[in-house]
Amino acid sequence: MQLATEDDLSGYLIAPDPTAARLTRAVTGVDHDGQQTEISVVEERPLTIFLNGQEIVTAMTIGDYPEYLALGFLRNQGMLRDGETVTGVDYDEDLETVVVRTDGQTTYEEKLKKKTRTSGCAVGTVFGDMMEGLEEVHLPQVQVKTSDLYALASRINRTPSLYLEAGAIHGTVLCQGAQPLVYMEDVGRHNAVDKIAGWMLSEKVSAADKTLYTTGRLTSEMVIKTALMGIPVLASRSGFTAWGVEIAREVGLTLIGRMRGRRFVCLSGEERLLRDADPGAVPEEDRKHRRKGGAA
Repeated sequence: MQLATEDDLSGYLIAPDPTAARLTRAVTGVDHDGQQTEISVVEERPLTIFLNGQEIVTAMTIGDYPEYLALGFLRNQGMLRDGETVTGVDYDEDLETVVVRTDGQTTYEEKLKKKTRTSGCAVGTVFGDMMEGLEEVHLPQVQVKTSDLYALASRINRTPSLYLEAGAIHGTVLCQGAQPLVYMEDVGRHNAVDKIAGWMLSEKVSAADKTLYTTGRLTSEMVIKTALMGIPVLASRSGFTAWGVEIAREVGLTLIGRMRGRRFVCLSGEERLLRDADPGAVPEEDRKHRRKGGAA
């Protein structure tokens, strides 16, 4: 297993802990040579989210940061409005439930009837009015240094994680400039983003100067969630969907994908890139940091 160094984790407010209990288990199998082998596999467990007295959704998750996941999911689905006061977040590990309590009433029965399955995995569910609120989004048009992008990719790829340890998982990192701040992982990229959103809501963190980095695909829902969170830059190791690109261009989100070593592609917001780094001086990505199975 890759050991963490002080440089790898410096500046992180939350970093992955691949050794944490309950996140993985050792499973014995047989390899291509017919030899017995033991590998770490990621755990999945259900988490049921309640808003006040109403059951909203059951998510399959790795089980860490359940309070942030619940807050972020409700925020990103438009069920927690700006100005609404959260009066409590109660997690019951035995019942595998989180109850988010607010000072308002819950009336989402009709909304829950018209849910739409998206292209995402795990909790890739949004509701029929998923575009609601986008027309009001005005993202800050911040300049993005390519030197920061290269530095982020290098730091994040060196950070010990479940992604490197076991694969079959997605990572999402909230960043500021060249500094990764909060690194969340889960079996679904939407869960990982929701944990970030929940942390930002809980800690009252500004989004205006942040970048969201993900190992997952840049789909329409990923773009919508990032925009509604107020984050102006979204970057990924992976590729794009056409609708994701279209929405990013409509809302003024800087969208950067296929980030591997010195290479990347910007499909929205290219005019905001400050090319202050020579790609030729950036080393190619180490082979061990390339995509592991199941973490596309």
